Amino acid sequence: MALSGMQIYKLLPRTNCKECGYPTCLAFAMKLAAKQVELDDCPYVSEESRAQLAEASQPPIRLVRVSADGREAQAGNETVMFRHEKRFFYKPGLFVRLYDDQPPKVLKEQAKEVADYSVEYVGMELRVDGLAVEATGGGAQFAGAVEAVLDAALLPLVLIAEDAQVMGEGLKAARKAGVRPLIYGATAETWEAFVSLAKEYGVPMAIREQYLDVMADLTAQIKEAGVDDIVLDHGARDLPVALAKQTHMRRLALQNVRELGYPQIAFPGESVDDPELTTIAAAQAIAKYAGFVVLDGFSPATVYPLLALRENIYTDPQTPIQVQPGLYEIGEPTADSPLYVTTNFSITYFSVANEVSGSGVPGWLLVTDAEGMSVLTAWAAGKFDAVRIAKAVKENDVSEKVNHKKLVIPGHVSVLLGEIEEELPDWKILVGPREAVDIPSYTKVWDTL
Repeated sequence: MALSGMQIYKLLPRTNCKECGYPTCLAFAMKLAAKQVELDDCPYVSEESRAQLAEASQPPIRLVRVSADGREAQAGNETVMFRHEKRFFYKPGLFVRLYDDQPPKVLKEQAKEVADYSVEYVGMELRVDGLAVEATGGGAQFAGAVEAVLDAALLPLVLIAEDAQVMGEGLKAARKAGVRPLIYGATAETWEAFVSLAKEYGVPMAIREQYLDVMADLTAQIKEAGVDDIVLDHGARDLPVALAKQTHMRRLALQNVRELGYPQIAFPGESVDDPELTTIAAAQAIAKYAGFVVLDGFSPATVYPLLALRENIYTDPQTPIQVQPGLYEIGEPTADSPLYVTTNFSITYFSVANEVSGSGVPGWLLVTDAEGMSVLTAWAAGKFDAVRIAKAVKENDVSEKVNHKKLVIPGHVSVLLGEIEEELPDWKILVGPREAVDIPSYTKVWDTL
């Protein structure tokens, strides 16, 4: 049962020592009740109080990790139903499923293709998180497939097998490679054998059950048996039903139904009859509310939009996506190439950079620190003005890299022209296009200005 702020306050030392970072114990208690701080932030809480508060201070959804060679896929620790209420914290891991009935050479090729995939998106590198290997035969075949996959790509892993003995062979192969996988396939009939494996190898386990009351009983028994890291599969393989169940489970978890307070796993390819609808099913799983998403097959055309969607959902809505301020080379500019200035809002930066690159005329792009705001927003907030622009020119030694001393400012802030000329008296300030899309046309007349 969740405790209120006042109930938590009565269990704290009430010394108002401020060592937790808050002015009073009451303020800290309110933050703890809202799951915004950790109990360990209080250095003087008694062991008796800690025992009473430990459960209440835990996030409603347990954090579960799978790892390999320094890379992790994490899910859980979410505290809200909707992103705008606060934010979502841990992006769902995207895994690509492979089958152990493929020859080792083919498995290695498939695994390497997934591992090598990387794409840049508004300054961020997007990659698939890991691989899933599913058993179709005996333990030796499964172990050989796991070894082949990990030999080609040491990525976080989901192991899928219905038989616990087969799963055990796969776990042995994963342990040799130093991988901590998620094991999937336990049911109401087989969970005890999977619990033994999870405890022996120190790995999280997934349980599949279509009835939520039965699932809640199973997770309670699994936890009682000594396994804390659990992942849930509600069993629905129909998009509307899956959406309803995933939403209901999330809501119950946030209402402190601890037995359902675990990340969920989704298999989009099993929820649709038409393979072309798999991307839609995967998008639904990412948005509502899977922690691990296992895709059937890999193609950049499918993976890229899912990675971009995931990034958009799991960024902090209160913190703009930013690029590092500085002087950027677009193409291979010379000392006579155009010089543009803009803000460090990622979308603005990439819009301008892409148009400069597409113009065929290399250029310099001076990015000022506008706290991640777009041009007009930053100007209105006083974060993109003559002083900041002049400061960026001087700090980046721009005058040593260009001969012409001509600076192109965005057309939307032409009002800054006179002020920038006062701050940079040796420079010629030019008013450029209002929209980035017009930069290619502007480059044709730039050298005449």
